[in-house]
Amino acid sequence: MKEKEHIKEILTILDENYPKDVVCYLNYRTPFELLIATILSAQCTDDRVNMVTPSLFEKYPTVYDFAQASLEGVEEAIKSTGFYKNKAKNIVSSAKILVEEYNGEVPSDIESLVKLAGVGRKTANVIRGNIFKIPSIVVDTHVKRITIRWGLTLKQDPVQIEMDLMKKLPEEHWIRYNTQVIAHGRAICTARNPKCWDCMFIKQCPFGLNNLLSRLPEEVQEAMQKGHMY
Repeated sequence: MKEKEHIKEILTILDENYPKDVVCYLNYRTPFELLIATILSAQCTDDRVNMVTPSLFEKYPTVYDFAQASLEGVEEAIKSTGFYKNKAKNIVSSAKILVEEYNGEVPSDIESLVKLAGVGRKTANVIRGNIFKIPSIVVDTHVKRITIRWGLTLKQDPVQIEMDLMKKLPEEHWIRYNTQVIAHGRAICTARNPKCWDCMFIKQCPFGLNNLLSRLPEEVQEAMQKGHMY
């Protein structure tokens, strides 16, 4: 099958099984809150971040409050998200930059976003896609894992995977590809013990087909590899 047909089938199945509307798994009310929540989500589950942010944003309601906050206070508030010292440092630093250079507003261009402390392309694209509706591809752990399993990239670096997907996916699918793939990764294509038997993408997934094949009796595997019916 040609790659374009392969991709078309994958996108069709995604749309048939997962919402087309973009659903952000992080809770937020403002662009700045989403920025903070995304920084906190590094090496941490979205569910844990959503447990932490309500009290965090109650303690520090605005970007100006974060810019004036003590590192110790922020550290204590986000401790359960892991790597809290570095995250607190990045959050306070980013808040100060936004106040001093952007009048407290979160910018939309990726060049400005990635200059903020703790903000890489992944975080920047979360902001661009969810807040500004700018076509962007977010390569998180689910997108990386499943994109590789589907054979859409041979790369391991998230930025290189993003570039591959930008070349191969229609722009109108960029934003929702991330949220749909996250949903699939949570429900079926998990990192460990993926439910390949129940997967609607099994015909489009080299990894899944190999996974199922490896579980069959050896004589069945040999017959299939030789092209014989069993």
